[in-house]
Amino acid sequence: MALILSGGGARGAYQVGVLKAIARLQPSGGHNPFDIICGTSAGAINASVLACESDHYGHAITKLEALWSNLDSRKIHRVGFTQLLKSSLRILASFFHEGVVDGKPVALLDNEPLRQLLEKQIDFSKLSARIHDGDIMALSITALAYSSGINVSFFQASEQVEGWRRNQRSGLHTTLDHNHLMASSALPAIFPPVQIQGEYFGDGAIRQSAPLSTALHLGANRLFVIGVSHNATEVAARPDKTRHTPSFAQITGHLLNSSFIDAMDEDLERLERLNRLSRYLSAEELETARIKPVEVLTITPSVRFDEIAANHISDLPLSMRTFFRSIGATRTGGGASMASYLLFESAFCNELMHAGYQDTMARETEIMAFLDFKQ
Repeated sequence: MALILSGGGARGAYQVGVLKAIARLQPSGGHNPFDIICGTSAGAINASVLACESDHYGHAITKLEALWSNLDSRKIHRVGFTQLLKSSLRILASFFHEGVVDGKPVALLDNEPLRQLLEKQIDFSKLSARIHDGDIMALSITALAYSSGINVSFFQASEQVEGWRRNQRSGLHTTLDHNHLMASSALPAIFPPVQIQGEYFGDGAIRQSAPLSTALHLGANRLFVIGVSHNATEVAARPDKTRHTPSFAQITGHLLNSSFIDAMDEDLERLERLNRLSRYLSAEELETARIKPVEVLTITPSVRFDEIAANHISDLPLSMRTFFRSIGATRTGGGASMASYLLFESAFCNELMHAGYQDTMARETEIMAFLDFKQ
């Protein structure tokens, strides 16, 4: 059984609500129900906490809930008008120096506070023991290599598990640390890229064409996927009408949605098509075609994150509120969608966690059956 935690910045709080509900449904209390955990961007942070604390699932969820419940922007990146002005000037100066300034990565926000927070909250030295004791089989963290354009899944597992290489993606067996987390969660142009083994890496959701493939390469045949997009089957009766050209925030919001949401939805559709095809093939034909049926259960939000985000813009520090207002990220729609990725404030995160918990409990019977929980 593999758990897939996609990226999504502050939207990662929704995943914690889902995981909390699973702990509530779990009759055994402390047993970790997931053999393989794969995370990208904010999902990698949640995945790392679960994996490193996999000797007691309930304790891991308590730790995650405390982490997200007490967040604010100052714990993720440096805030203030001076910081934003300095960063903006560095970006402007980079235009005249081949895209770099003083050899340092160029980004809008300095996320050093996030590194300090993760170093306090996540102890990667526990991971080897958790794998050795059988509490978990593997943890994977995905990041994008900026030079080669390869989407790399860094994973830690037993020595028998081998890496892989496919078109524009690969799996690398390694010892995971906080650099992999920082790289995977480095939103392009917003947070600085991170150097690993001589190459700079950024957010793993970028160019992640097959987000489910990592778990399958690691040996999973059942997938529990937690998405961060509103249910796509609920189509609006008519398109929104606007009297202005799209704002910078609206455009950026759609680009972020494309990175964090579209690839996952498309990969799930491909897997479902293969599963339908497999029902018409014999065991011999399946082996010849190298098709293996994979059971999948997906949890998706019943609420719209952009609408919730629009109600919590006022929770941000003044400098961030001013920045969001200047780029059009304070209205519902595409603009507020961008804000939902960067709104690291406790009130917003707690509302998302509550939504994740409620969505999961509403499917109690289905989820308990999928996870083999006994009544």
